[in-house]
Amino acid sequence: MPLHDTQARAVFLDRDGVLNKSIVRDGRPYAPTSLSEFELLPGVVGAAHALHRQGFLLIVVTNQPDVGAGRVKRQTVEQMNAELRKQLPIDDIKVCYHLDRDNCECRKPKPGMLLDAAREWNIDLEASVMVGDRWRDIDAGHAARCKTVFVDCGYDEKEMSEPANAVVGSLDAAARLIIDGVV
Repeated sequence: MPLHDTQARAVFLDRDGVLNKSIVRDGRPYAPTSLSEFELLPGVVGAAHALHRQGFLLIVVTNQPDVGAGRVKRQTVEQMNAELRKQLPIDDIKVCYHLDRDNCECRKPKPGMLLDAAREWNIDLEASVMVGDRWRDIDAGHAARCKTVFVDCGYDEKEMSEPANAVVGSLDAAARLIIDGVV
């Protein structure tokens, strides 16, 4: 991965629920478990290209605990990520395969994946934005000193520790706010 001479701006993107459809059961989101369930959300391709054209690095940061729990093969997650790379101008993908009990630094809400990407890509975190659909994403963004955009999918789960800088209904809406400098 290239190191840049000047600090870059990035949009950190959660994967499931932001880029692709989550499987929602009883009001809770779950990651797809097979490539056949993996489907990009409407507007994602255009939004990702628009952000990239504006000079933002696009870094996916995703928790995939189903691998650590033995419910999904790592190869399946890597196939989904390869599909993202094929369809979107993604610069990097960071994945945490751990469970909460592993207490790692990479599992959101901890900011480890964002901090690692910032070191590798020379990213100015305060000029960057974390876009996510769950409290863990927004808390990780705040912990890394990024601006945050919450994609509200109406899940039934706990609230974020600190409110997001903006709340939208899709990545397309988030991209417009980011490009317009609202966030």
